[in-house]
Amino acid sequence: MFEGLLTLLILVADVWAILNVFQSSESTGTKALWIVLVLVLPVLGFVIWYFAGPKSSRS
Repeated sequence: MFEGLLTLLILVADVWAILNVFQSSESTGTKALWIVLVLVLPVLGFVIWYFAGPKSSRS
């Protein structure tokens, strides 16, 4: 049961990150790179995006 909950939390965090990337004012290429990173490395990609991604997209 814990694995299922953890998987759901990761999925929600990744979807949130991807939606915020779409809403950012970054170029299309930059958005595509962030989305690929989050999709290929779900946990690490989200963490990297959270700390290094566009700051305006999380406000």
